[in-house]
Amino acid sequence: MTVDRLAGEAMRRREFILLLGGAAAAWPLAAPAQQRASMPRIGFLIGLPADDAEGQARLAAFVQGLAELGWTVGRNLEMDYRAAGRDPDRYRKYARELVALAPEVVLAGGAPALAALQQATRTLPIVFANVSNDPAGTGYLARLARPGRNTTGFVNFEPRFGWKLLELLKQLAPRVTRVAILRSSMSTGIGQMSALQAVAPKFGVELTALGDHDAGEIERGIATFVHGPNDGLIVTSQLDRIDREQIVALAALYRLPAVYAFRRYVAEGGLISFGTDQAEPYRRAAGYVDRILKGERPIDLPVRAPAKYETVLNMKTAKALGLEVPAQVLARADEVIE
Repeated sequence: MTVDRLAGEAMRRREFILLLGGAAAAWPLAAPAQQRASMPRIGFLIGLPADDAEGQARLAAFVQGLAELGWTVGRNLEMDYRAAGRDPDRYRKYARELVALAPEVVLAGGAPALAALQQATRTLPIVFANVSNDPAGTGYLARLARPGRNTTGFVNFEPRFGWKLLELLKQLAPRVTRVAILRSSMSTGIGQMSALQAVAPKFGVELTALGDHDAGEIERGIATFVHGPNDGLIVTSQLDRIDREQIVALAALYRLPAVYAFRRYVAEGGLISFGTDQAEPYRRAAGYVDRILKGERPIDLPVRAPAKYETVLNMKTAKALGLEVPAQVLARADEVIE
C-alpha cells in the first residue's frame, strides 16, 4: 500500500469520525441513564464490514439524513450499530441482539440484513435500504404500494433495467457472445438473473451464472468460465472492498470487459457501471425512520424505487483493454474517470 493511499484512507477515516461526532467508534452509544430513558432507540444492521469505506459512506449518509430532520445520535436519539460482513451467522446473531434491545425501528442495510431481521421479528418496524431486485417477488413484502407486515424501504435496483447492463457491455465490446453473471449467492440474486436471461437472446449472448459465496468460489468461477476474446462479465453482487478488488483484478488478468451494478467497482479500477448512488437510499431511509418515530406505520409507507440511475466509465481501464468507447456511451456517462 502506497504512502498516498495510506494518507488518503487516514483522512477518510478522520472525516468520517468527525461527521458522526466521534461516536461511531463506540457504538452502542453510551448516555446517562436518566437521559437514555427518554430517548428513542433505533437499530442498524448492515452487511459491509465496519472498516469498509463504502459501508462508512452509507452509515454517514443515514446519520446526516437524521441530522437534517433534527435527530442527533447521542443527544436525542440512541443508535445500536452492527456490521455483519458476509457471515450468515453474524447476521442472525446481530439481528437477534438488535431486536432484544427493543428499538422503536431498525434499519436493514441490504437484503441479507433484511432477511435476518424479518426472521427475528414480525412486529418491530423495519426500514430497509439497498435491497436489490423486487422485494415483493422474493417474499420480503406483500405489495410494493402497501407493503404490509412490518417492513418498508428503498430498493436500489429494479430488474426491468437489467437489460441496460447487457446493452452497455455489447456497446463497449460488440464481439462478446458469452457473458458470466456474478450474482449474489443470496436468493435476491434470482430476480436480476431472470431479467438478464429474458433479454440475452436479443443481444446474442449466452449467460453463465457464477456464485459469490467466498473469494475462492469467485476466482474458480471466473477462471473456469474464461475461454477467449468473446467473453464478458456482469457483476451484480454487492461485496466488500477485498472481494471487489479481487474481481476487478481478475477482470484485468483475463482481459474481460466487465459491467458492474455499483460505482465503487469502477472507482477501484473496473470498466463501467450502471446503477444507483448506494448512499442515497440511506439518506432517504432516514426520512422513513423519522416518520415512524413520530407515529406512522410501515404499512402506510410505500416502498420506493431509485430516484436516479448513473453510468460511470473508467477510461483508463477501457484503454488498457484496447476498447474504443463509442460516442453514445460517452454521451450517456454521468462520470468519466480518467
